[in-house]
Amino acid sequence: MKAAIVTRYGSPDVVKVREVPTPTPAPGEVLIRVHATTVNRTDCGKLRPGLFRLIFGLRRPRRQIFGMDFAGEVEATGAGVLSFKPGDRVFGMCPSLGNGAHAEYVCVAERGAIAAMPEKTRFDEAVVCEGAFYADAGLKRFGVGPGRKVLIYGASGAIGSAAVQLAKSYGAEVTAVVATRHVDMAKSIGADRVIDYTAEDFSKIGERFDYILDAVGKTSFFRCRRLLKPDGIFAATDIGPWGQNLPLALWSFMSGKNRVVVPLQARGSAHAFVEFLKARIQGGQFRAVIDRKYPLDAIADAYRYVATGQKVGIVVINVT
Repeated sequence: MKAAIVTRYGSPDVVKVREVPTPTPAPGEVLIRVHATTVNRTDCGKLRPGLFRLIFGLRRPRRQIFGMDFAGEVEATGAGVLSFKPGDRVFGMCPSLGNGAHAEYVCVAERGAIAAMPEKTRFDEAVVCEGAFYADAGLKRFGVGPGRKVLIYGASGAIGSAAVQLAKSYGAEVTAVVATRHVDMAKSIGADRVIDYTAEDFSKIGERFDYILDAVGKTSFFRCRRLLKPDGIFAATDIGPWGQNLPLALWSFMSGKNRVVVPLQARGSAHAFVEFLKARIQGGQFRAVIDRKYPLDAIADAYRYVATGQKVGIVVINVT
């Protein structure tokens, strides 16, 4: 099979499409013929992981095929699999430490992050799980729902655009902060108010929020704290400028104030989340925001584009 292989750290130039053996499903696993996947911020970060080499591999990546999101068809099943059969259309996420979906085939555990695709959904519209998974971690943890006011900074990326839609599906009032060129998109996915940060300082709008999510790691708690209610929470999906979010989250936890958090989904929750997202898609409460599409052979170009930090929603790789 063809796969995008990463054998060393570096620029997108290290991503090479090569022929490698097709995996064989173990007992309890499903072999998926991948039709679509994505290149995202996480993939780009793994090319130059810095201190995270301790997790991803000290000298070279342990995981040589990247790609979390997948949508495709079941090709074969391992012994004992009951939920899926060859020909089923499925979508979900690959395990973070195993080989991923930047390939023509990938194996996923039957009880992993996999579900039948929503009806009438194209493969390229179904590779939306990872961003939504990260976005939903804080929304659920802090009880975002009716009567809650939420501000999402960086509401145009995969995590931010997912957070807007999921927060609205929970009944919250959502303010999205984006650049000028993304204002119409943010409105189209349901934001109640959209602030163009190039035209006004969002931190001086004179409102207070229950929950602020920095979906891109480019603002800070200190800039946003005047926007928080007395019991409000600032959450970030990245370490933030100068890596400040991690020590702030630790201080917040140790002090018991929990004002700054880096929210994570509960271990083992991915399978239930994919089913949850499927229901949101089928109910018209969630849709893919697609920026660009590339063939697998041009995946290095997709990495280069995502690394600019200018993408909107997801960047799709059409594999099949």
